Amino acid sequence: MPITVEKVLTQEQLDIIFGIREKVFVIEQEVGPAEEYDEFENSSTHFLAKLDDTPAGTARWRYTDKGVKLERFAVLKEKREKGVGQALVKAVVDDIAAQPNSKGKKLYMHAQLDAMPLYAKFGFKQVGELFEECNILHYKMELYL
Repeated sequence: MPITVEKVLTQEQLDIIFGIREKVFVIEQEVGPAEEYDEFENSSTHFLAKLDDTPAGTARWRYTDKGVKLERFAVLKEKREKGVGQALVKAVVDDIAAQPNSKGKKLYMHAQLDAMPLYAKFGFKQVGELFEECNILHYKMELYL
């Protein structure tokens, strides 16, 4: 099953990724819509992953005063365990690395516990204490380019 990951460039793609996030975060994980959608939607670089040409997952990244934050990694329940998450992490990290001002930057994320092994495969390291965000346990993870 071929997996493709593309940058979101159209409103139609944005609507698809918001639909994925709605299913994964708002419905499945019971995150409040006000917490899921934020003021960084327009300033983030979004990605859409497809499995067999069908929408399967999404992620985004953005610059912050602490480095580059990777966030909103979501894969539809029926598309999990098929490599979609790995393809998303690789595409996002590769895209950040390709930016002219990313050299030496800290990449970081707030990782849900069950996703930590995936991020660790790419060199992200757990930093700090366990914390709760949107009623879900997380650790901060970091990687330096």
